[in-house]
Amino acid sequence: MIFRRLVPALLAVTLSATPLLAHEPGTGANGGVRVDAGHYHAELVADGTPAIALYLSDGSDKPVAAEGFKANAILVVEGKAQRFPLSPAGGNRLAGTAAVAIPKGVKGAVQITAPDGSSAQAKY
Repeated sequence: MIFRRLVPALLAVTLSATPLLAHEPGTGANGGVRVDAGHYHAELVADGTPAIALYLSDGSDKPVAAEGFKANAILVVEGKAQRFPLSPAGGNRLAGTAAVAIPKGVKGAVQITAPDGSSAQAKY
């Protein structure tokens, strides 16, 4: 009898705590938009030029070395999808260059592939 009451209560607590583990989008250490991307945080820095940077960190916001990672950006600029790859550029940074200028606050997604083959998606 107690077991029947305990299981739903534990399930309710677990499900209600899950959103607390995720971070809301915010400003990252490099001035870009930081979002959750699987086990990582991904900070997208766009400054109105074709060059963008993606900074990786862990759940505690400690930098994660970008070596061995790869990513593909799909960002929407003036209603058109801009697709381009990002590659390691030193430290915890992946970098890439689009065919057009990427404005600050751009919307889109970045598909990230870790060295072990696992993948995650960052939505902006």
